[in-house]
Amino acid sequence: MDITQTKYLIEHRPRRNRRTPALRSMVRETDLKPADFIYPLFVIEGEKKTEPINSMPGVSRFSLDLLVEEVKQAYDLGVPAVALFAAIDDSLKDEVATESHNPDGLMQRAIRTLKEKVPEVAVITDVAMDPFSSEGHDGYVEDGKILNDPTLEILAKMSVSQAEAGADMVAPSDMMDGRVGVIRQALDEAGFEETGILAYSAKYASSFYGPFREALDSAPRHGDKKTYQMDFANSREAVREVLLDIEEGADMVMVKPGMPYLDVIAKVREISTVPVAAYQVSGEYAMIEAVTANGWMDGEALMTETLTSIKRAGADMILTYFAKRMAERLQ
Repeated sequence: MDITQTKYLIEHRPRRNRRTPALRSMVRETDLKPADFIYPLFVIEGEKKTEPINSMPGVSRFSLDLLVEEVKQAYDLGVPAVALFAAIDDSLKDEVATESHNPDGLMQRAIRTLKEKVPEVAVITDVAMDPFSSEGHDGYVEDGKILNDPTLEILAKMSVSQAEAGADMVAPSDMMDGRVGVIRQALDEAGFEETGILAYSAKYASSFYGPFREALDSAPRHGDKKTYQMDFANSREAVREVLLDIEEGADMVMVKPGMPYLDVIAKVREISTVPVAAYQVSGEYAMIEAVTANGWMDGEALMTETLTSIKRAGADMILTYFAKRMAERLQ
C-alpha cells in the first residue's frame, strides 16, 4: 500500500494556518514586546562593583553607578520599568527594619539616582521587612510569631520613605492583611496621591524563591513563611486576596511565582479590574539556566516559550530576570 496516495474526506484542516512562518505569524494570538517586562535588579553599596549570584547565573548585584548603566541599557531596549531590591549589610538590620525607612538608605539613594540619571524609567520598589530585618521575615516577630498589625506601621513608613525618594510605585510583597489600605492612606496623607501600588496579591509560599533569598540574604532565621504567604494548593484564595487588595486601593496586582501558577494568573485576569502582573521568579530562571548549561534544552527557546505562556495566561506585565535578554532578542 502506497500511503502517500491515501486520500480522506476531512472537513477541517487547522494545519493550513500553520503551514508557513508567515501564516503562523498572521494567526499568532500572543506576542511579546519589551514593554511587557519589568526588570528586577539588586543594588549594593560601593562603586564599579558587581557581585555574581551563584544560583542565578548571569544575574548580579550592582553598585549604584553600574546599576544606572544596566537600567539605561534595558530602557534603551524598550523595557519601561525596573523593580528594585536592596541588599544591605547585616550590621544595618534589626528587629523593626529601621534601615528600610532611612532617608539616606541604600534603597532611597538608588531611587533618587535612577530618577536623576534615567528619569524616563518607571521605578518600582519592594516593600517588605525581610531584606532589612534581623529575623529575615516579612513581618515583625515577637516570641516566634509574625504579628500582622504592628508590621503595617513599618510598611507604611517604608512606603512613604520610598515615595519621598521618588519611587513611581511601591510594591508590598509581605502578604500582611490590610497592608494595601494602610499604605494607601499613609501615602495620601503624606501628599503622595500619585504614587502607585503594585500589590503582591497572590504570593505563594514557594520553593522557587531559594536563589532570590541568596541574592538578598533574606532567608528567615527561624521557621518559614507559611503563616502569611499562600498555600500552593489553593487558587480560590487568590481571588479573595486580589479582590481585597483592589478594594483597598491597589493600582495593579501580582501573582507570584509565574509558570507553576498559570491557572491562578488566568483566574485572576478574569476577575481583576486592574492590570495583572506575574513574577517569573528566581527559581524558574535558575532552572532554565541549569538545563541550558547542561546542554539538555535550548535556553533561548525556553525563555521565549515560558514568557509567552505567562502572557498567554493573562499577565499584562511580567517581572523577569530575562527582561533585558528577551528585549534584545525581540529587537
